[in-house]
Parts: sequence; C-alpha cells; structure tokens
Amino acid sequence: MNIVLGLLGMAAGIAIIKFREPIGDLFGEAAWTRYVGGPYNMAIIVGILLFFFSLAKMTGTTGFFLSPLKMVVPGG
Repeated sequence: MNIVLGLLGMAAGIAIIKFREPIGDLFGEAAWTRYVGGPYNMAIIVGILLFFFSLAKMTGTTGFFLSPLKMVVPGG
C-alpha cells in the first residue's frame, strides 16, 4: 500500500509542478507567498517537497528525510 500511495504522491507532485500556473491562479496572490517568490514558486516548492516525501515514504526512509527537523524542533 505504501508503494501505491507513494506513486500517487509522486504523480501529484509532478502534476503540481506541471500545472503550477493554474494552481497559482487558483490561490491568488497571498501576502505570505511573496517571501518565496509568489504563488508559482510556492507551487513548485510544494510539488518538490511532496515528490521527495512520497519517495521517502515509499522506501521507508522518512526518518532520515525528516531528521534535520529534529535539530530545529525543540524536544526532537
């Protein structure tokens, strides 16, 4: 089941990157997206993160993938 969901997540990440313009237009120009370059760049970042998280979930390496957050989050 992890493989199927991982493949679906990877496909969704690629689709977000491919259709970033309609997705960016759907959400509009939010003030918080200006810090990362606008809604189109935010869609690219979300698509890349979704792709790599799905790949890590599929291969069982989410602990390694999320290990840098342990240094940032208190109590990690």
